[in-house]
Amino acid sequence: MSVISHNEADVKTLARLIRAEAEGEGVQGMLLVGNVGVNRVRANCLDFKNINTIDKMVFQSPGGFEATKKGYFYQRARDKEIRLARRTINGERFRPATNSLWFFRPDGPCPSQWYNQPNAGQFKSHCFFFPLEANCPSVYRTF
Repeated sequence: MSVISHNEADVKTLARLIRAEAEGEGVQGMLLVGNVGVNRVRANCLDFKNINTIDKMVFQSPGGFEATKKGYFYQRARDKEIRLARRTINGERFRPATNSLWFFRPDGPCPSQWYNQPNAGQFKSHCFFFPLEANCPSVYRTF
């Protein structure tokens, strides 16, 4: 059962984002990017009000993802990333991205906060950040 509305084109769009943002981070890193994407579609709060589709989430501007701005998003979705995208769309969640809405790769260690959002943890070179539940309760809903 999916936790966000989607069609096959959406699955492939999320799969392309997963590949572009985290291919070098392995399967777990790609699943974490998928979690952040799904969380943004579910959120309807903070920077993600009315970002209610995968397409709107991937191409959000301002904001959005570096991969869509720098050109490496445009690689095709492979079967591996499509399977990972389906897993996150179907509600699988992984720490530290369980409730995260942001991630980035710092030059040094992960800061304890990023734009006033608490650090959820680090996976390889990416730091993940989550909203406080009071600011974005929909990210904390269980399925």
